[in-house]
This record gives sequence, structure tokens and C-alpha cells, in this order.
Amino acid sequence: MVDAEPSPAKFRELMLDEEPDLREVLACVFNIQRHEAKTYETLLEFPGSTVEELAAELDRDRSNVNRSLSTLREKGLATRERRLLDGGGHVYQYSPTPLPEARELMHETLDAWAEYVHNRIDEFGERE
Repeated sequence: MVDAEPSPAKFRELMLDEEPDLREVLACVFNIQRHEAKTYETLLEFPGSTVEELAAELDRDRSNVNRSLSTLREKGLATRERRLLDGGGHVYQYSPTPLPEARELMHETLDAWAEYVHNRIDEFGERE
């Protein structure tokens, strides 16, 4: 299972929003920051980007973008590939998990969370 737990606080916010966007839903379901969700959205637009390219596109520091990408990889929302450079050395390129797969991850994560909550509800009163 992917390392993801919905945030109860973000879930409450999401329920109050009449039309939450992808960024808000990602932040809630995967318990990530909004800037990390924005990084995912940017990767959807520019797959195969490097940290430097994403930092320029997002107007954020490279170290912050690198941390966002690490989080996205941990949550199963991005992958990294090493590309060799013609002059020697290498660079990492990042790609998003395709949106249909990300949607499936969101469903699986929420289903697992709902099952956990249902099990907790069923346990109430059993220990008395």
C-alpha cells in the first residue's frame, strides 16, 4: 500500500468546499501540502522535467522543489529517471503518475481509510 493517510483536518475543509479542485483533493487524500500538489499538477503539464526546470516554472527554490518531489515519489505520485548527459554526468527527470492511476490511488487510499474508520466504529463498546 502507498504511504498515504487522509488528513482529517483537510477532509473537513474539503467537505466544506462546494467544488474542490485537484490540488485540494490531493492535499487531503495524501496528506500533502498544497505546494506539493501544485508540483504534481505542474508535472502533469511538463512531464520529464528536471528539478531546475520545475523550480523555474513554479518560481520556487530548487531545494523546496526537490523536497516536494521526494514527497510525491513517496506517495506514489511521481517517478524519477536518470538521464546521462552527452558531456558526461547525469540529470534526474521527473514524471507524474498518470492522472487515471493517481485517481485510482486516491480511491484506494480513501477506501482503506474508510475501512479503518468502519472497523474503529465497530470496536466501540466492545472493550467495556
